[in-house]
Amino acid sequence: MSISFRKELDELSAYKPGKPIEDVKKEYGLDEVIKLASNENPLGTSPKVTEALKSEIDNLAIYPDGNATLLKETIADNLNIKPTQVLPSSGSDEMVDMISKTFLDKEDEVIMADITFPRYISTAKMMGAKPVVVPLKDWTYDLDGMKEALTDKTKLIWLCNPNNPTGTMFAEEKLLNFLKEIPKDVVVVYDEAYREYVTREDYPHDSMKLLKEYPNIIIMRTFSKMYGLAALRVGYTMASEEIIENINKIRGPFNVNRLAQVAAISALKDSDFVNKCYEVNKEGKEYLYKEFDNMNLEYAPSETNHIFVNVAEDAQEIFVKLQKRGMIIRPITGTWIRVSIGTMSQNKLFIKLLKEVLN
Repeated sequence: MSISFRKELDELSAYKPGKPIEDVKKEYGLDEVIKLASNENPLGTSPKVTEALKSEIDNLAIYPDGNATLLKETIADNLNIKPTQVLPSSGSDEMVDMISKTFLDKEDEVIMADITFPRYISTAKMMGAKPVVVPLKDWTYDLDGMKEALTDKTKLIWLCNPNNPTGTMFAEEKLLNFLKEIPKDVVVVYDEAYREYVTREDYPHDSMKLLKEYPNIIIMRTFSKMYGLAALRVGYTMASEEIIENINKIRGPFNVNRLAQVAAISALKDSDFVNKCYEVNKEGKEYLYKEFDNMNLEYAPSETNHIFVNVAEDAQEIFVKLQKRGMIIRPITGTWIRVSIGTMSQNKLFIKLLKEVLN
């Protein structure tokens, strides 16, 4: 008799991360490899964070605050909401899992886009729920199509704005019109992981006001992107006190480690670093747009720190060719790749190598 596993696992596969830089160096005999594949901050993190982490080195034997009290209070003060409306997590990945575990039963329907953050669909399948996938329109969320997909079995809707991996966004007016037509017993998860990079004025910059009007909304943010804390795994979620209280019931007791809490608090206090990262990203994006235009490459307009671009050749083949030259990007679908916006020197090297592999 053999061991049996939950049947929901039959449709799932383990996450396959990209090769570490050191592995790529070793495989191809390279001295230097640049990674523009995971939307990491090319400027690193705030010097204030580095100093704060140094002061915590002697406390590694002590468990972190399981409630993340000071981090909750710092976030709440910044956003003018109650600490009881805030729940930190070990990155957005953990929160996506916890939301699915909190709300989904077998046969519940979950509405999401077809090309978006992949954890939305995998956690729905994990819970035995039914993913209802709505295709993007012009690489952007089709909110009208999502409304049409609603049934009496719909339990959860995932919105990623701006979207990963396409970098596109929908405007505040569209979001408000959408929320007005969603039943109050359907949970809408609004993922703002890349909000700090947005340049358009019609983006819903003040999403906190939605908490007052829509008790069924959950808003997710992260410290992994603009704040450069991807290695420490820390994100945060805002919702009604009732929702936060119930998600908290399944949260691990020390899910956000001590260093992550200290780093996140310090990161929120350095607006100068955030402004610098914003400008570097904007300049890099404009440079890459210009080069893609000169190369006659189609791309989606991005409001993030990455660009979704059509290289007109098999994305996987281009990925391998660039990797052999010491440049790691992310193949997405067909002939489309996603490239993170780096420093200007990294962006220029990427364009140089892309021209080489595209002849």
